[in-house]
Amino acid sequence: MNLAWRVRSILLDPPGAWREIAQDGGDAASLLTGYVALLALVPAIFGFIGACVVGAVVPGAGLVRAPVMASLSGAVFGYVVSCATLLVLGLLIELMAPAFGGRRDFTSAFKLAVYAYTPVWLAGIFLLAPGLRFLGLFGFYGAYILWTGLPVLMKAPKQKATAFTALAVVCAGALTIGGAAAQRALFGPAF
Repeated sequence: MNLAWRVRSILLDPPGAWREIAQDGGDAASLLTGYVALLALVPAIFGFIGACVVGAVVPGAGLVRAPVMASLSGAVFGYVVSCATLLVLGLLIELMAPAFGGRRDFTSAFKLAVYAYTPVWLAGIFLLAPGLRFLGLFGFYGAYILWTGLPVLMKAPKQKATAFTALAVVCAGALTIGGAAAQRALFGPAF
């Protein structure tokens, strides 16, 4: 699998990409090492640069730059949490599937979580500058990507895909916000 081609495909033509992904025989481990490990670097690297080089404006304190070691530790923590979030999200999607008429299959659920998370990782570029962080909202495009993939990979009926997507997005949001809050609490306000 060509990483750049797959990213482009899932962002520009999710329905077509899901048909190809459904036929891929890849397993969760290869997806974790060949896709997640690389894309999860985007927010980690840009968050590191944004925290220790650019800094963040903190009310009452002005411009705050995190120390290099704290930024590096925060970036590594965020990277690990991002990878763990995908594993947990894949497991949750697998467990929820029967309630929405879908089938339980961890590999398919993990593929859904990973590819739907692609815009979230790419929006990590906006961690570079504090004034652009709101553009991270582009990550919500992942909800549409997930919605288009649920009927294909989990075999969930289309009429139940919207409710399934909503619950999966709530789970993803809770996991992401929880990880970000832990990162901020452990490594400072620059994150």
